[in-house]
Amino acid sequence: MTTLRLEAYLCVLLVFISLCTCTPALEAELDYGTFQGSYSARYNLSYWQKIPFAAPPTGQNRFRGPQPPTSIVNGTYDSTQSFDMCPQRTVNGSEDCLYLGLYSRPWSRGQPLRPVVVVFYGGGFIQGSAYFSIPPSGYPVLNVSSSNDLVFVYTNYRVNAFGLLPGKEIAADAMSDLNPGLLDQHAALKWTNKYVSEFGGDPSNVSIWGQSAGAGSVVAQVIAQNGKTSPSLFSKALASSPFWPKTYKYNAPQAQALYDSLANLTGCSGPNSLQCLKTVDVQAIRDASLTIAGSHTYNTSSYTWSPVIDGTFLTQPLSSATAKGQVNVDYGFGMYNLREGENFIPPGFQHTESSGSPPFNSSVKSLTAWLKGYLPGLSDRDRSRVLSLYPARGSAEGLPSYDTTHVRAGLIFRDTVLACPAYWMASAAHKKSYLGEYTIAPAKHASDTIYWNQVNSIQQTDSFIYQGYAGAFASFLETGDPNAHKLTNDSVAGVPELQSENQFVIAQDGFSDVCFHGHTCIQRTTVRSDSIPLHFFFILPQDRDKNSATKKGLFCLTSPYRDPNITVQPCRSTPQI
Repeated sequence: MTTLRLEAYLCVLLVFISLCTCTPALEAELDYGTFQGSYSARYNLSYWQKIPFAAPPTGQNRFRGPQPPTSIVNGTYDSTQSFDMCPQRTVNGSEDCLYLGLYSRPWSRGQPLRPVVVVFYGGGFIQGSAYFSIPPSGYPVLNVSSSNDLVFVYTNYRVNAFGLLPGKEIAADAMSDLNPGLLDQHAALKWTNKYVSEFGGDPSNVSIWGQSAGAGSVVAQVIAQNGKTSPSLFSKALASSPFWPKTYKYNAPQAQALYDSLANLTGCSGPNSLQCLKTVDVQAIRDASLTIAGSHTYNTSSYTWSPVIDGTFLTQPLSSATAKGQVNVDYGFGMYNLREGENFIPPGFQHTESSGSPPFNSSVKSLTAWLKGYLPGLSDRDRSRVLSLYPARGSAEGLPSYDTTHVRAGLIFRDTVLACPAYWMASAAHKKSYLGEYTIAPAKHASDTIYWNQVNSIQQTDSFIYQGYAGAFASFLETGDPNAHKLTNDSVAGVPELQSENQFVIAQDGFSDVCFHGHTCIQRTTVRSDSIPLHFFFILPQDRDKNSATKKGLFCLTSPYRDPNITVQPCRSTPQI
């Protein structure tokens, strides 16, 4: 009888121990509050959807960098609730928006910490939200293999005028900061470094990832503080189609004009304009911000609100920082899509009759007029050189031939704003670099996200591409090597190191490892302007009868905005293709 009781006691004890071991930790105790998460049995996820990482940037903190979060004093904070997006476009949103959410496979204290991925959303720096539902954004990357074990952190950050207002008035005010939206991201990275271990994440193994302006945000964090951020907040960076428009100094005429326009449109112009902007209704700034953005369509930049050189957080243009190796990343992976530039150019280029506002058509004259507005810093000679390198009849990578103005202009936009930034960021990583191109039709901007952002049927019907593409992302985010946990057969091309002069290509029929000559023009001695960096373009093969379109190079163009105190070294000549 005693033996039976002992056995029964041991069974109960084993069950109790098992429950203690397997029950995920859903209550996180931080030094400013306790946060209650939840568990999804369907997706086997532990998650916290709302955690404040900074104080609300309201009142005098509008346009100011993020401040420490307010302590939670009334019990446990419910982190299973939604939160507002920051004010943007036609959505009201709320200035009380500095929250983040995170999710992972279930974790219990005592288990090993897992690699962490901090994700920045896209939206042209004018819109976006980090709030996720279940299944969350990015889940297909976590779920591509049962061996994956990552902690994903999604953070809000301020956009448009609320997060990227330039101007000398901002710089002169002790209670304001330039690029506060980027500082929000930086604060979220610091939060991750300090607290993620309470959620099962390893603060010494952090990646940053984003798409479009989210990838541009990755770029900003990579080159922040002259590449000397200390302590290091991440070691790996994955930039999918990094949107990086021209970066002006905060007080350059183009940047100051944005501040002046905002003050005028909100009725705040005058000697106390900044104080007025800090007290005017949030909707007035939101509406004015949208109006300003619309007035710049197809002009010097398709999107107005973007990072500026502030002298502290961002001290130099991307091309300059990467050329000098002044970056905060050890492992870099850049991606771009074959035809994504076509999303951002005038639709009138597709027709012989002019259309749109301003009007454009498929003529060379119309293309030249657009190019002059899009790249105003170039001379007529330089613009002619651009057009000669993007001929009316040519070829480009996965396009054996093209003969339309629309494709031609799309390639120009893609290379200057998306593909070159992907290359620059990846190539500058201290240890290993990778570059990839997505060519599956339509290969437009964001069309690649179908394989890794949200759960959908194509991940089952096209599992080969899903496993090879999302699997490479997952492997890189875990290890810094996209091939370490390769899910495709050995006979299938993996992701080559960029130093080998090759890049990874995702095509409808599979994957390939093709020659890429882009690095020949990037030199450590090259310095570029603080106002408008030199423009780089991929050289495309002009002979449409030879399908050698996977080979390309870069060339650079001078700009009249060049700082006379800086000596600009010429690029090396690129190989003939």
